[in-house]
Amino acid sequence: MLSLLQIRNFTLVDQLTLEFGRGLNVLTGETGSGKSIILDAIDIVLGGKINHCLIRQGMQKASIEATFEMNNTLRTWLKEQEIEPLEDETLLCYRELTLTGETIRSRSRINGVVVNLQLMRKLRDRLVEITAQGQTIQLMDSIRQRELLDLYGGINLLKQRELVESNYKKWKLADKVLDKYRKSEKERLQYLDMLKYQLKELEEAKLVNYNELEQLNQESERLSHVGELEQLSYQTYQLLYQNDTGEPSIADQLGDVENMVTKIAEYDGEIEPILEMVRSAFTQVVEAGQQINGYGDKLEADPERLMGIEERINVLKRICRKYGPSLAEVINYYHKLKQELGELIENQQSIEQLEQRTLAARETLNRTCKTLTELRQEAAIKLEKQLVKELKPLAMDKVIFLCQITPCSPTITGSDEIVFHFSPNQGEKIKPLSSTASGGEMSRLLLALKTCFAKSENRPQTLIFDEIDTGVSGKVAQAIGKKLHKLSRKYKVLCVTHQPLVAAMADNHFRVTKQIIEEYSKTETSKNEQPRLPEIRTVIRVTSLDNRQTRQEELAQLTVGHSEQEAIEFAQSLLVDADAYRIKND
Repeated sequence: MLSLLQIRNFTLVDQLTLEFGRGLNVLTGETGSGKSIILDAIDIVLGGKINHCLIRQGMQKASIEATFEMNNTLRTWLKEQEIEPLEDETLLCYRELTLTGETIRSRSRINGVVVNLQLMRKLRDRLVEITAQGQTIQLMDSIRQRELLDLYGGINLLKQRELVESNYKKWKLADKVLDKYRKSEKERLQYLDMLKYQLKELEEAKLVNYNELEQLNQESERLSHVGELEQLSYQTYQLLYQNDTGEPSIADQLGDVENMVTKIAEYDGEIEPILEMVRSAFTQVVEAGQQINGYGDKLEADPERLMGIEERINVLKRICRKYGPSLAEVINYYHKLKQELGELIENQQSIEQLEQRTLAARETLNRTCKTLTELRQEAAIKLEKQLVKELKPLAMDKVIFLCQITPCSPTITGSDEIVFHFSPNQGEKIKPLSSTASGGEMSRLLLALKTCFAKSENRPQTLIFDEIDTGVSGKVAQAIGKKLHKLSRKYKVLCVTHQPLVAAMADNHFRVTKQIIEEYSKTETSKNEQPRLPEIRTVIRVTSLDNRQTRQEELAQLTVGHSEQEAIEFAQSLLVDADAYRIKND
């Protein structure tokens, strides 16, 4: 609950401290006295939007500090955020605004810990609920009406709506996959055909040996030069082993060399190693001559084999140009294609399978939507009864209220269109709320709705009403005052009002006024300068009306159309009636 509000240099406030008591806290004052500035300060300290006009003229900084009483919900939340509680069991929210040129910056703290605005706004929902006259416009929106009905339905309904949201996303994803599959089926089949064609072409090439192309080129060179190779091998044989010209061959000459070195060795044994080298050379030359002669005898022209080799080389070169610069890369690419085709065939899903999956997701969504609709229908019946009950004391005893739930295509929030229908007067046809209620009727409807939500588990402990009684008077205003009093017994209620009948019900009454003051500049003057004249400034002052006399005077000021004496007497009667009501109902 909001217990203390401290404001410094905020718009027309130079310095202000407000201590709110339990029960119904009322702010009154003339139109334009600055009551809304107090509520603006509460909004800003809890993460509201800022601009440079919020800092008091002539100042560079403004600050707002709000102190709240702790409860178990707040303790749990602080623990989740790893923020230490204060020793006095309070929660302290602080925001400082700094103006630099045309740029305004802010810093927020919770219990002294610097936090971002996102976290502060999450905390705001746990601290206060601000209801303003402008919210009646939101109340006419069917989306807002659905949100209100769902909140009223409680935790089970909200969990079911979360389930609907989850199933809706699953259905949309399955439908998206199916649609994408249908659109890409042609491209997928074309790609599979291309893979199969390439694999067939590579399989027909019977690629096995990475070095096949080099080996074929060598064999092609040999078969293309058989005649030249025969001639060269014969000439080599003649030179090495047997020369038909009568000239000694290399083998003959080495034989003579061997004989000579043998004779030398007979006289000098040290030459034996040389003799062994000569003998080895002779043996190798004879062997080489015989082998080259055999090589020449085996050479034979084979035009058919040569033609087959050339054809194979052309096939391999064409394959290499198409699938890779080398035969090794082509073979690797072939194995990669086989693997990719296998994975595609293994992982492919038919349209029928995807259609079944999408249909199953839609059926699951429909079931959860149906359950959500049933929960909404139960909540609607309860809300209709309770709201009519809460409206009767507000001079609307003939009202008819209906939550109309109409089926629609499933969305993330279910398959229901929800429209509040309303008939404020007997004999009038029930119509959508957006085209029926007047301003005063909407104010009472909004207040009644807030009362209906009084048992909500997640509701903040401080309720703020900004001129919720606009457009009403007399008995209706008195009924609104009693309704606010009733709410204030469970929550701390802060209310801005112009109605004396409402203000009279206050447990704590504050008067807001504007005052003209003289304010001296804080800038020091030099010895040669004339002392500066004070500036005329407007500031806001808030007075706690903590005695009977001041309250009577304030209520009399709020009364319009009465003489001074009549106003005082009327104010006295209001306070007496309010005291009697509290004694009876507290």
